[in-house]
Amino acid sequence: MDDKPEKLTLFGRTRKFLKVNLLAGLLFLTPIAATFFLLRLTIGWLDQILLIIPGKYRPENYLPFPVPGLGLIVLVVILILSGLFVRNYLGKKLVNMWEGIINYIPIVNKVYTAVKQLINTIATGTSQDFKRVVLIEYPKDNIYAMAYVTGISVGELQEKTKRKMINVYVPTTPNPTSGFYLMVPEDETIPLDMSVEDSFKLLMSGGIITPDRKQKNGGNL
Repeated sequence: MDDKPEKLTLFGRTRKFLKVNLLAGLLFLTPIAATFFLLRLTIGWLDQILLIIPGKYRPENYLPFPVPGLGLIVLVVILILSGLFVRNYLGKKLVNMWEGIINYIPIVNKVYTAVKQLINTIATGTSQDFKRVVLIEYPKDNIYAMAYVTGISVGELQEKTKRKMINVYVPTTPNPTSGFYLMVPEDETIPLDMSVEDSFKLLMSGGIITPDRKQKNGGNL
């Protein structure tokens, strides 16, 4: 009877040892494995770009072994050459002609314009509203959702309301690239100090990773 408590204690210690170390190993290795897995998928997808090169000119015909990431190099080269082309006089004329044709194609013109505006906003970073993170009461009172301000409502959208409205994008978890477009009164939003990058971490983790609030002017948290 006296040995039983010692056995239980030994069992409990062993269980605690395994649990703590398994959890620590999981937390350490899982992000590393996931990162390498995603990188491998991305590099593999980018390497498909090599298929646009005629078969007899592809790198694998001249290299003694495959080199992962060649697709990324080809993509960078294509982007640079494309940039040089569209920035000269002839390139600008051809782009204008192409966009003129696109504008006459129903549906396609809407998609093309929307994607172009989105890429311009992200790439140039000229719109400060795009970088604002706010809280709104959604989907009902006293329940809050994080949203990104994408602009100020103008035209008919603003004229039909009596208050100053803003456009917000409410992302979903764990995929922030899908979400909802809403118009909300500006005075009913709660501005947040967190960056867009930190807010993405919060969304993709489902609230597990919560960024610390930054100090302002040396004040308290």
